Amino acid sequence: MSTYQPLAEVLRPTKLNDFIGQDHLLKSDKPIGKALADKQFLSMVFWGPSGVGKTTLARIICSQMGAHFEQMSAVLDGIKELRNVIEHAELYKQHDKNTILFVDEIHRFNKAQQDAFLPHIESGLITLIGATTENPSFEINSSLLSRMRVYILNKLRDEDLKIIASKAIKSQKITLKDDDALSLIIEHSDGDARRLINIIEQLTDKSNRTLSINDVSKILQTKVASFDKGGDIYYQQLSAFHKSVRGSSPDGALYWMARMIVSGCDPKVIARRLLAIASEDIGNADPRALQIALNAWDVYERLGDKEGNRAIAHAAVFCSCAPKSNAVYKAFNKAMDVAKETSHLDVPIHLRNATTKLLEELGHGKDYRYSHNEPDAFSEGQTYFPEEMGEQIYYEPTERGLEIKIKEKLKQLRPKL
Repeated sequence: MSTYQPLAEVLRPTKLNDFIGQDHLLKSDKPIGKALADKQFLSMVFWGPSGVGKTTLARIICSQMGAHFEQMSAVLDGIKELRNVIEHAELYKQHDKNTILFVDEIHRFNKAQQDAFLPHIESGLITLIGATTENPSFEINSSLLSRMRVYILNKLRDEDLKIIASKAIKSQKITLKDDDALSLIIEHSDGDARRLINIIEQLTDKSNRTLSINDVSKILQTKVASFDKGGDIYYQQLSAFHKSVRGSSPDGALYWMARMIVSGCDPKVIARRLLAIASEDIGNADPRALQIALNAWDVYERLGDKEGNRAIAHAAVFCSCAPKSNAVYKAFNKAMDVAKETSHLDVPIHLRNATTKLLEELGHGKDYRYSHNEPDAFSEGQTYFPEEMGEQIYYEPTERGLEIKIKEKLKQLRPKL
């Protein structure tokens, strides 16, 4: 009984001559081409978008170097799996065979996990090839990054995609009636070879093996969402997550969070959005939300996906159930608008610091009342805006959560305008 293989795996090249794209790295006079010719390879990072050949290139390098190939995914694996890799590498070293370890989405490993690679790179036990879609300067530890070379892989050009499409079409035994149909497929692929091949594979689900541009258009309209993990569908899901939390639906928040993670979304994107929600939609109604969201991000950085995702889910549920207020968000926006219109106004004399004798003689700080020396640590009647503006009110607390008490306190403190 034969095992089904996705078309992308069937068409995956195994030799450098069959690899499409990335000529700026692979030609004989370019960095990776030279290194392969000289049989001298150091650890490296492939930085580029999805579907440009990072995994395939790592496999080809390993084959041409005659090394043992190991692969890990930062989404699925951790220190335990790394220990297994190291054990294998030690066994192969006894037979004078080097090990190349390819780590997909290496940016998702936390600091401790990334540090675990260092002694094995330094000892020469493994050559590490990391793949990332994120800027390695921000996502990979400086200690690890200093031991690796960074190579940028670009989105595939249309002419590259046409070559790959031709192979896929031939393999699937379909015919496109016109060039426009192929152009539409390439347009939807957006430089991603895997997406291109997946589209062509889905086209063959139809009994009709000769397809026009109209046939292709209909199929893409109904199925392109399954390939779109960084475009409109992705942002719609992120919007649905945000609106679920804002709307106090912990169940909706968990569902959309799960949908994004299943689709390959970096959980740190969700953690960042939660921080924004904690400030924008919850604010002072429950200030704990901001700290809990920040703690969840920190837990993810320390523990990685499996445990870290649960911490982000914890924060998402808390933020969903917290009382909501966008009063601070609205107040700050209003203050920003006014600040742009009044940036020419001077700071009132009594609010200025007299940092020198001359400034003191000029009256800086004169008549300023130090609030801690006043009854209840409040200097009643003191003003805090340019004289031309008069006192202003931007922040208007709601009747929800902690802001109920804040509102009562401000009634006592604020001047009656």
